Amino acid sequence: MQRPLLEVRNLVKEYASDGRVVRVVDGVSFEIRAGETLGLVGESGSGKSTVARMVLGLLQPTYGDVIFQGEPLPLSSSSRMRNLRRHMQIVFQDPYAALNPRMTIGQILEEPFAIHREKPAGGLNARLRELLKQVGLDESVLPRYPHEFSGGQRQRINIARGVALNPRLLVLDEPVSALDVSVGAQVINLLRELQQTLGLTYLFISHSMPLVRYLCDRVAVMQGGKLVELGDCIRVCDKPQSAYTEQLIAATPELPAGYNPT
Repeated sequence: MQRPLLEVRNLVKEYASDGRVVRVVDGVSFEIRAGETLGLVGESGSGKSTVARMVLGLLQPTYGDVIFQGEPLPLSSSSRMRNLRRHMQIVFQDPYAALNPRMTIGQILEEPFAIHREKPAGGLNARLRELLKQVGLDESVLPRYPHEFSGGQRQRINIARGVALNPRLLVLDEPVSALDVSVGAQVINLLRELQQTLGLTYLFISHSMPLVRYLCDRVAVMQGGKLVELGDCIRVCDKPQSAYTEQLIAATPELPAGYNPT
């Protein structure tokens, strides 16, 4: 049996606060297979974004291990971790804050190639045009600045940057929570299309159980830093085993029109 792309083993993250130790992530374990989407869901403060940052090596766990492609993540400052980052990318929640306002869209999309010293086979300009086409934009955006675009367009640019180096794992940290409903639906449908065409693996962070059910294969539910439920998305949504999962489902409205299967 093929080994999972990502394995998270008993992750713990502690911080010192006012002379005491606060455990914000407490013994979280899960795995993600190649080509799969795992939803990590919970209310604000549940620890899901902290888990995501440990998965990416942006935070060091207090205890536990993150295994990517069969190897433990090295220290974040190591050259091996810098090389791994090309295979693990993130799309942030806020499409406004995630783009440097002083850089053109062309400069923003060129940056991953410059950092990792990669020269696309067909040339950089051709690769940028291809990326923009994949997210529903065209090359006319390249000389323009982020403030000239809507939130949905900015998030498409963020996604283009995220997939620029053909990563194996893309972490989506509440990528539509800052967008209005109709635009969010377009972005989610785009993510589904990109997964099918590019063979991406997603860790999808959200507080919305209906949205997780729409996009994800499996779901991990977090409460107070702990994992309270993990399993097939449809099964968990239809027959939750945890009272907290039931509360999340009841608290989130059904998805509106616009979320169409692809």
